[in-house]
Order: sequence, then structure tokens, then C-alpha cells
Amino acid sequence: MIICEDLLFSRGAILEKYDVADSIFKEGTAAKYYFQIRHGTVKLNTFLEDGKEFVHGLPFDGHCIGESYLFTSHHYAINAIAVTSCEIIKISKTKFLEMLLEKPELMLEINRYTADRLHFRYMISSFLAISDPIVKLMKLFDHLKKYFGFEEAYSFLIPYTRQQIATLTGLRVETVIRYVKKMQELKLVKIESTKIYY
Repeated sequence: MIICEDLLFSRGAILEKYDVADSIFKEGTAAKYYFQIRHGTVKLNTFLEDGKEFVHGLPFDGHCIGESYLFTSHHYAINAIAVTSCEIIKISKTKFLEMLLEKPELMLEINRYTADRLHFRYMISSFLAISDPIVKLMKLFDHLKKYFGFEEAYSFLIPYTRQQIATLTGLRVETVIRYVKKMQELKLVKIESTKIYY
């Protein structure tokens, strides 16, 4: 959780529910709200001219989305779409900025979170230069495991589906399935039912 829910609600935030495939905000629109995911997974994407989709990230419970746009006059360069049913806390840009001025320590939390996301984007971008699927998967899994503070082997449940992993790594879902099985054979991951532990 980036900002305490109680604090957000005390400043006038509301809780909104979104169904699968609902748009939270669209590319080209102005940022008018701070959004924090209470529950669910959101896809941040861009649609390319040829109709293909580029996925920038899949934030979930506790993450905020589009927060950097609240500090600029730029319109969103991305879309935010619910991947699962979501509950999202939403507060107006004006109230959010007033809260930051009154509680400047929150700005440090927002900056730390944004820096983490930027690091993730740089890492994901490096996948374009990596041809080995296992290296791509391990880089992603290593990042997630470290981000959530896990160290022991097989202690971390990968929070994404194989389709979402494929989207993040630029691999085909069939390739992810095949190489996750290979990683299990190499004892790099443990698979229980459909869950991947790293």
C-alpha cells in the first residue's frame, strides 16, 4: 500500500469497482485522479498503429497507477484496463496534491514507488536484447521476488498468469509454458497445480 487507505478516505477518496476489461483511464485524457488499487490487477498498455498491444506493466493490490501524470500537464500516454475485477481507491488531483503539501513525507513514498516502477520498466525494456527465454523469465522472477522481500528457494508465488508473464516478457504464451516446465526440470521453479513458486 503506497498511501494509507484511511488517510485517503479521510481526505475525500471514494472506492470504485471495475469489472474485467473496464477502462480506468485512457491514453490522451488528462489526469484528474490519484488511483490506488485496493484489490485486483490492472494492465497498463498502449495500442500500436498495427493494432498490436504493448504492455507496460500489470500492477496489482497496493499499487498506484498513473501517479506521475499528476505532477505534469501531459495527458496519459497509456491506458489502464482492469484485468480482473478491481476495487480502486480514487481521489481528485486537487485533494491529492493538497494532502502532499500538508504531509510532504508522502511525496518521498510516491517518489520511491515511481523510481521502483521506472527500474522495472528499464529491466523489461532490456528483454528486447535477450534471446534466451529462461534468462528473461529468471530476470522477471528475480525482480519480483526481491521486490517482495523473499529469499528462500520456492518461497515466492509468482503473482501472474502464464499469459501475463508472456505479455511482460515479450514471449508467446506457449513459449512461457514450455520454458517454465524446463525451469522446473532444472529445479529453478516449483509448480504446484498451475502455481509457479520461485
